[in-house]
Amino acid sequence: MSDGLEPDWGPSKPAPTIVVQELSDTPAPTPLDGKTPVEQVSSMVNDMSLSSTFSFELVDTEPAPPLYQPVKPHWFYIRCVESKEQWLPFSREDSDRLEQASSTAGKEEVVVAVEGDRYDVKVLERRKYAVYWDQAPAEVRRCTWFFKGDKDARYVPYPEDFSTRLEDAYMIAVTLGEWKRELEFPAGERVILHNPKLIMQYQPVTLQDEWVSSPSEQTRPRTVKRGVDNIITEIPDGEPETIDHLVFMVHGIGPACDIRFRSIIQCVNDFRIASLSLLGSHYRRVQEQGRVGRVEFLPVNWHSALHGDATGVDQDIQRITLPSISRLRHFTNDTLLDLFFYNSPTYCQTIVDTVASEVNRLHSLFLQRHPHFTGEMSVVGHSLGSLILFDLLTNQKMESGAADRDEDPNADPCPLTLDALEQALCRMGLQEHLATLRKAELDLDSLALCEEEDLAGLGIPLGPRKKILHFIRTRRWLQEGQHGMVLLAPGLQASPDPTKHAPSPTNSQEQSLEASVRLRQFLRAQSKTSVIDYEYFDVGIGQVSINYPQLAFHPQAFFAFGSPIGMFLTVRGLKRIDPNYSFPTCKNFYNIYHPFDPVAYRIEPMIVSDADLEPMLIPHHKGRKRMHLELKESLTRMSADLKNNVLGSFRTAWQSLVRMPAAALPQVEERETTAERAMLEIEGVGEHPESPGSSEEEDGHQVKVGMLNGGRRIDYVLQEAPIESFNEYLFAIQSHLCYWESEDTALLLLKEIYDKLGVAFEQPQQ
Repeated sequence: MSDGLEPDWGPSKPAPTIVVQELSDTPAPTPLDGKTPVEQVSSMVNDMSLSSTFSFELVDTEPAPPLYQPVKPHWFYIRCVESKEQWLPFSREDSDRLEQASSTAGKEEVVVAVEGDRYDVKVLERRKYAVYWDQAPAEVRRCTWFFKGDKDARYVPYPEDFSTRLEDAYMIAVTLGEWKRELEFPAGERVILHNPKLIMQYQPVTLQDEWVSSPSEQTRPRTVKRGVDNIITEIPDGEPETIDHLVFMVHGIGPACDIRFRSIIQCVNDFRIASLSLLGSHYRRVQEQGRVGRVEFLPVNWHSALHGDATGVDQDIQRITLPSISRLRHFTNDTLLDLFFYNSPTYCQTIVDTVASEVNRLHSLFLQRHPHFTGEMSVVGHSLGSLILFDLLTNQKMESGAADRDEDPNADPCPLTLDALEQALCRMGLQEHLATLRKAELDLDSLALCEEEDLAGLGIPLGPRKKILHFIRTRRWLQEGQHGMVLLAPGLQASPDPTKHAPSPTNSQEQSLEASVRLRQFLRAQSKTSVIDYEYFDVGIGQVSINYPQLAFHPQAFFAFGSPIGMFLTVRGLKRIDPNYSFPTCKNFYNIYHPFDPVAYRIEPMIVSDADLEPMLIPHHKGRKRMHLELKESLTRMSADLKNNVLGSFRTAWQSLVRMPAAALPQVEERETTAERAMLEIEGVGEHPESPGSSEEEDGHQVKVGMLNGGRRIDYVLQEAPIESFNEYLFAIQSHLCYWESEDTALLLLKEIYDKLGVAFEQPQQ
C-alpha cells in the first residue's frame, strides 16, 4: 500500500478524549505534554533517527521498508435497497476523482460528476444528487475503517471522525510495535487492537444508537477492518466515458415497474448494468480497441405528474371509492386506472404532454452535460408506455425539430399547393409519379377533379391509381365535414350556460351534424385498410382527439416491451396496417415480448395477413437456444420422423400390392434419423450454425414485413426459462415485468444499435 496518499484527519472540531489502557507488560511511552498521539510518535521517531545518524552499517545499503503506511481511503454512498439502508462503494475511478477533489478543495464547494455523469457529489457537503430525475440526496462518506457484526451481511464504514481516531491509534501501535491496547471512546465504545489482523469493537450494554443492528448483538464483539482491500465488497467497474447512443425508457401503468415493486429509476439502473456487462462480454475486442463506448439509458417518469396535486384526480377517485377491500381498490386506482385515464381526452392530453416534455427535458439536459455527443437516440416503452410512444411517433411531423408549436385551428390540413401534393405522394409512397403529375400541371385541387381514366391516360399503374383516388375521396370528405364537426353526441354536449336549455339546432347545424355523421361512417369503413394516420381517423375509431406535442429529435428506433399496441389498434377499429406506412420521424420499430406475457400482442399479422409468420426468436445471450426448447424441437422432429417412416412403409407395401410405379406416389424426403440427430446434439456437433433470430429468411426467401421497421421483421419473442415452461399461468404476471432484467432483451437492443454503427458483436466462448 505505497500509494503515498496522506491521511485526512477529519474536520476541525474538538477531538473526543481517548483513554488508552495498556493490556500488556510493555510500559507505555512517556506522554509529552500538549502533544497529540501523532505528534508524540513523530517526535520519538525523529529523536531515534537523529541518535542513529552515524551508526549505520555500510554493508546494508537497502532502505528498510516503512513500518507504517497511510491507509488508502475509498468513497462510499448510502442507498436504500428493499427498505434497508446499505453503504455501497463508488467505482475506483469515481473514488479517485472524489479523493483528489477532497485533497485540493478549499472553503468553496467542489462538485464531482460520478456514475456515468448521472449524479453530482458535493464534496464538502458530503451529499450525492441525481441529475436527471427527482431523488432525495444520499450521504457520501470517505471511508477507511469498517466494522461487521455477526448478523450483518456486509461491512459498514465508520464515520470519518471515528475512523481518524482509529487510524491514529493504529499508527502508534505499528510504529512502536505495541499491541493489545484498548481504546475507549466517549460514547462507551471500546476497540481493542490485539494485532494488525485482529481488531475488535465492543459495545456497551446500555448503548442504543444506529450502529446496533439488534439488542442481542450489544454484547457481541464486532470485527474491525482497516482499508477497503481487507473487506469483502464488490467494487463496480467504471463506465466508459464515450457514449455511443442515448435511449429514453418510458414505463407503463402504475408507479412500480417490476415484480419487486421497484421504481422506473431502479429498473432502468438494472437494465443499464446488464447492458454494460454485455458490452464487456460481447464487444470486448472492439471495446479494447476504443471503437465502442457505452449506451446511456435514462428513465422517463409520467405517473407522478398524472397522480400529483396538479390534476387532483386521486382525490376525485378516492371520494367515489368503496371502503371495502381497501388494498385492492388502492392498487386498482393507482395502476389499472391509468388505462382508462389514457382513453380520457383530459388525462390523455396530460399523459402525452408529460411524456413528451420529460423526454425533451432529459434530451436538453443530456446535451448540456455532453456537448460533444454526436450519436443517435432511441426510445423504449413498456406496456402502456409503448402505446403512448406509438401515438406520439405516429403524430410527429418531418419538419419538426423543436418542441410543441401552436397551430392555426382554421388552417387547411391539406393545403392546395404543389408542395402539399409532393408531401401527399411521399406519404403514400408514390414519389416516383410526382414528375408525371407535374408534367401534366396537376396540383391537389386539379387532381381532385381527375377520374381513374384520367390517371390511366397519364400512364399511372392500377395500384398507384387506387391509392390516389382513395386519398382524393378522403380529403373531400374531410373538407366537407371539418366545419362544425361534432365530436360528441348532442345529448352529451354541455350547454354554455347550465341554467338555460340549449336552443334547438338550426338547419345549418343539422347539416353540419349530418356531414359529421357521414364522415364518421366513411372513416370507420375506410380505417380497415387505411394507413395509420390519426389526422384522418381520430374520430370514429375510439382514439381521443388531442394535440400531440413534437419531440425535439428524430428517434432512430422504437423498442416496445410487452406492448398492447396491436390490441388497442384493433379495438380502435383498425384491422389492417398499410405495408407502406412508417413513422414520420422514426425508421425502426421492434415489438419485443415474452411468450407468456398476458398484455403483449403481435403487430406483423396486422400488416401481412396472408402469411402465417412465426415471430423472430430472440437468441439467448449465451449463444444457443435453451436446452428445454431444443428438447421440445427434437421431440417434434422425432414425431414427424415416425410419421414419415410409417407412411413410407405403407407406401412400399401398397406399391408391392398394386404393382404401381414408384414415381406415381410422392417421394418421402430423406432425413437423418432422430437418433443420429440426438447424438450430434449431445456431442455438440448439432448446434445451429446461426443463432436464432440472426436470419430473416422464411421458406427460402427474404421476408419483408411492411415499412414500420424498414422492411425487416417487427415481432421478436423471448425464450422462456425452463421453470417457466412448467406452468404458463403461474409466471404470467412475472413475464410481463421481466424485461428490465432480461439480458437477452438488452443484447437485442445493443445488437440493433451497434449494427447500424457497423460494429458486430462476438459470441464469447463458454
